[in-house]
Amino acid sequence: MPLVEETSLLGDSSVTLPVVVIGNGPSGICLSYMLSGYRPYLSSEAIHPNAILHGKLEEARHLSIVDQDLEYLSEGLEGRSSNPVAVLFDTLLHPDADFGYDYPSVLHWKLEQHHYIPHLVLGKGPPGGAWHNMEGSMLTISFGNWMELPGLKFKDWVSSKRRNIKGDRVMPEEIAHYYKHYVKVMGLQKNFRENTYITSVSRLYRDQIDNDGQDRDISTQPLQIEKSKFIKRNWEIRGYQRTADGSPVPFCLFAENVALATGSLDSPGRLEIEGEDFPFVFHSMPEFGAAISKGKLRGKVDPVLIVGSGLTAADAVLCAYNNNVPVIHVFRRRVTDPSLIFKQLPKKLYPEYHKVYHMMCTQSYSLHSRLLPDYTSFPEHHVLSFKSDLKCILQSISGLKKIFKLSAAVVLIGSHPNLSFLKEQGCYLGHNSSQPITCKGNPVEIDAYTYECVKEANLFALGPLVGDNFVRFLKGGALGVTRCLATRQKKKQHLFVERGGGDGIA
Repeated sequence: MPLVEETSLLGDSSVTLPVVVIGNGPSGICLSYMLSGYRPYLSSEAIHPNAILHGKLEEARHLSIVDQDLEYLSEGLEGRSSNPVAVLFDTLLHPDADFGYDYPSVLHWKLEQHHYIPHLVLGKGPPGGAWHNMEGSMLTISFGNWMELPGLKFKDWVSSKRRNIKGDRVMPEEIAHYYKHYVKVMGLQKNFRENTYITSVSRLYRDQIDNDGQDRDISTQPLQIEKSKFIKRNWEIRGYQRTADGSPVPFCLFAENVALATGSLDSPGRLEIEGEDFPFVFHSMPEFGAAISKGKLRGKVDPVLIVGSGLTAADAVLCAYNNNVPVIHVFRRRVTDPSLIFKQLPKKLYPEYHKVYHMMCTQSYSLHSRLLPDYTSFPEHHVLSFKSDLKCILQSISGLKKIFKLSAAVVLIGSHPNLSFLKEQGCYLGHNSSQPITCKGNPVEIDAYTYECVKEANLFALGPLVGDNFVRFLKGGALGVTRCLATRQKKKQHLFVERGGGDGIA
């Protein structure tokens, strides 16, 4: 749907959106679902296995979870997220999932249209975000039902698409199609705009904004917003939308609240060493996968260097190994490091990753041996530099250097969000304002229950930006943001009535 249309309110700067969501991945989709008026209630016959939590839920069974005290409900719960609302919502949707149980959700959803909060979700591609760009040959790390969003069971959807469902893990492309279909079947399309690129998000400190005529305002016609020059403008969002022929059309819009749901895959991590920009050095799995599929590395005698000890690096190892491309695998950690992701994955569910971990442990390089024909690991090593003749210099933790000839290199050491549209690249929002925002080391600092940025009012962050990399936990962010905005909307309406606003409709 075009962001800019001929029917736009051109030159009319009086329309301010209550919410603009930047990012249309699962975080943005789930937030749009809840802002559209969908509310979770305790199911009539549901009994949560946590008796204390169930007792709390029974106290306010008539209220939706959005209207309850999230801090009270979250108290005492433990899970694999540092955000208490994420743990709460996950245990309501997937009770005792971390103990291996597949209990049904204790929630059912109702569409209550009077709770609709007008909003727009802006994304670079189709709904689903980065899932549309992931390598299609790899299985997801999570079970399919952990990837689903509220109101549409993934198993029901996928069973209608393919006959044979082997196992519970699925391809990223299936997840991407599911998210795109979800927006359609839930009737959320009017809130989404594709092919949009944000260039600046800035705080406003004045009520009247002069329009220079060069930017067009967003089409707000389908959002049913009453225009009022008295609406508080907190944010100005500028960017452009690419049209069908690829040409950029600038836009400018205003919002009371902005929610950051950009994810973390925008900027691949770099080693910041000499020669890293040579064309034989890749920084993403799709790049490397494309080189493999096009046969560029077929028949090469020299190995591929893979840097990193996470799952994406393991995917690259499997991709090369399965295509008979020899591998040098370099990583800084010891193979016995308890924080390695492989230590957290059950062998029966993730045999391919444990195959990689087994090779990491048993096929490591030693001074008295040569490179193995298929795979050689270099624990506690790092890359010093790349040379133009396709050579690289490795250094061990003891300082010993080694030189190897390569056919290619793949650096897969994580990725960082791109928040260049914010002042200071968004660094000031983190726990450590002197460092870039990273999902693990320096996430955005938020209020634990509203997801509002501690250092910027009316700015919210959710998903990987606050450390929730798994879809099952990022849904809690949508709950926290929705509760906060709904509560503030009620207060505004009560204030309007108290001031003699008539029927109380603001």
